[in-house]
Amino acid sequence: MDEVALAERLIAFDTATPGGVRRAAEFVGGWLESNDIEARQIEARGLPVTMAEVGPADAPTLVMHGHLDVVPAIQDQFKPKIEGDRLLGRGAYDMKGALAVMMLVLRDAREQDAVRLRLGIVSDEESEEEEDRGSDALVADGFVGDFAITGEPTNLQVGVQAKGVLAMRLAIGGRSAHGATPWLGDNAIVKAVEVFRGIESLPFARQSSRLFDRPSINLGRIVGGDALNRVPDNCVMDVDVRFLPEQDPEEILAQVQALPDTRVIATFRRPPAVVDDDSPFVEGLCRAASPHHPEQVMSVGRDGASDAVSFLGAGVPAVEFGPIGDGHHGPEEWVSVSSLGAYRNALEDFVKHFPGMVPA
Repeated sequence: MDEVALAERLIAFDTATPGGVRRAAEFVGGWLESNDIEARQIEARGLPVTMAEVGPADAPTLVMHGHLDVVPAIQDQFKPKIEGDRLLGRGAYDMKGALAVMMLVLRDAREQDAVRLRLGIVSDEESEEEEDRGSDALVADGFVGDFAITGEPTNLQVGVQAKGVLAMRLAIGGRSAHGATPWLGDNAIVKAVEVFRGIESLPFARQSSRLFDRPSINLGRIVGGDALNRVPDNCVMDVDVRFLPEQDPEEILAQVQALPDTRVIATFRRPPAVVDDDSPFVEGLCRAASPHHPEQVMSVGRDGASDAVSFLGAGVPAVEFGPIGDGHHGPEEWVSVSSLGAYRNALEDFVKHFPGMVPA
């Protein structure tokens, strides 16, 4: 089975649901066992966390890391299809294509004895849970190494920074009135949109850094009103802020709380990910990827949050590195078929030279 066929098998599982995630994890475990690789599973919040490794326990250790879960999609997106160089389907780019390659790289490294190569697969990267996450469970189980690669979408660039997350649930107050006389009330839903525009204009929203031109601010959900003929007097909205590594989430929160008629009732946080550009592992991965990339390979910043923070928190340098594609979380998600082969070659070259990057 090549990387495209294996990616297609993974895409076909609707892993936006717990049942689909479990079935996919069973498939992955069975595939590993069928290739003479022992796999074991633990759970985080009832969802499977899969671990497997090859190579000597006392060798330099590289962790490959990924996730099976995806955001929801229409059922047709779980029917993978190929159009030219594009493999389309939910999770093709984020990140079942990368995961298929990592499984094959692990299989092909079974006979070598220079590197301990580990593969950790979680089921909750896309979740909104702040505690008891799968990647934290991996680290707590001792599934660490000298360096970690998580296969998030990077277009074969090396992601050395990722934004942090400050998600806020905001309550906006208004005043009710009859729907026939809205001027006598104060519409909380309309005010909520104005509050969101206010957040986009706060000082933190205009900051930039070396790898990012701005934070990301998204209005993800809004709920308000209980009758067509009544001016709503309350509204709740969820705002997703992805802040720069240099920014202080407490300062961002203070700026939001200072907005009129706005109350923060809940938050979800994840720290940013930062690893040194001049790390021998980062430089080595750039060298390994360069012969297989149509353009220059460099260190980049990633707008999305990163599970690499679990490894960074344990003192393990970690980056994001994945194949070429586009449309993740959208209606036409795809990964480049040719880049899956390039990604596989880059990882195999990196594994081959990995022992020389580990400090003696």
